[in-house]
Amino acid sequence: MKIRACLLALPLACAACAAGAETPAVKFRFDLGPAKTADGFTKVEAGTPYDAKLGYGFEERSGDTAPLYFSVRVPEEGNYRVTVTFGDRDRAAVTTVKAELRRLMIEKVETQPGEFVTRTFIVNVRTPRIPGGETVALKEREKTFESWAWDDKLTLEFAGARAAVSRIEIEKADSVPTIYIAGDSTSTDQPREPFNSWGQMLPRFFKPEVAVANHGESGESLRGFIDERRLAKLMSLIRPGDFLLIQMGHNDQKEKGEGVGAFTTYKADLKSFVAQAREHGATPILVTSVNRLTFAPDGTIVNSLGDYPEAVRQTAREENAALIDLNAMSKAFYEALGPENAPVAFAGKDHTHHSDYGSYELARCIVDAIERQHLPLARYLVSTPPFDPAHPDPPALFDVPAEPPPIRPAETPYAAK
Repeated sequence: MKIRACLLALPLACAACAAGAETPAVKFRFDLGPAKTADGFTKVEAGTPYDAKLGYGFEERSGDTAPLYFSVRVPEEGNYRVTVTFGDRDRAAVTTVKAELRRLMIEKVETQPGEFVTRTFIVNVRTPRIPGGETVALKEREKTFESWAWDDKLTLEFAGARAAVSRIEIEKADSVPTIYIAGDSTSTDQPREPFNSWGQMLPRFFKPEVAVANHGESGESLRGFIDERRLAKLMSLIRPGDFLLIQMGHNDQKEKGEGVGAFTTYKADLKSFVAQAREHGATPILVTSVNRLTFAPDGTIVNSLGDYPEAVRQTAREENAALIDLNAMSKAFYEALGPENAPVAFAGKDHTHHSDYGSYELARCIVDAIERQHLPLARYLVSTPPFDPAHPDPPALFDVPAEPPPIRPAETPYAAK
């Protein structure tokens, strides 16, 4: 893959901002290719490594056909509107864009020689800092090979054996609403192939009028999300008009103690999440836990999550909150594939975490539920073909490009939880 880039950073911050003055415009511009640099753009030679002093550059990668990662330091966390012009003067290209920690933003933009096509999407950037001096209690993996999800850079990944990018522009997008995700490893931004999650695939299905901010993390329960100050962080950001998708249960069911259970402590914590979202003017949407790969001899999925999915359904009814029954839809999805083929939806021999294909189909389940129930989020969805989890996309037709393990920041073995 050969890509040339250039960048212009307009004023990022000033003392007046800290004093409460209006935040100045934040805009970055990249001009890619051998042609004369466009007005208002600054050239960056191909392969220029990321420089902390300059605040931009290409991240280390392996192989000529591996994805290309480009990062730019942004002045603050929040939402950024990214506009990319795809194409090459001399060759046809097919380009997929992911952002931050492997979030799918744009899928397979095809261009012919000399053709240039523009697409726009919203990327959410966050840091662990919480107003008042506290920080999220990050796990060690979040400080190393998951750090792209928490650093002060906006990272773009251009994937595909024939990827071609002509121009990039990045600007702050403070006015767009945000879809926050509070979840566990089945919804988090997974850092490594073959693992993926529905939360990572979800941005691809939304217009550039809304952001997806995935605060899910492996190993989380509702109680852990609270204790590690992840809920405090989320609530420091959420605002009127935003949305909160809540999907827990896999780890909550492992918690022990007097009075601990699906219909007691779990429901109480769920109601607290709902109440806090509403206090901030946001819309909570409850999501039942995705099923594990547990087939009975008759080819049906066995519930391995106990009473936890039903506790979510009860909470939705009692709190008059929207419900996406991903537990039921994933059951239909796995059973449609059947015991022999369903493992293709999972990461290797894992029976809990999903492959790129599986997570893409589960994201389509989420989208289908939003559309069928006419939830307020539906107005932000891009147009896609109708989807029925009982008739999923054939695995053989799925071709969102995977990527090799990124070199940056540390080659630490990953064990999903």
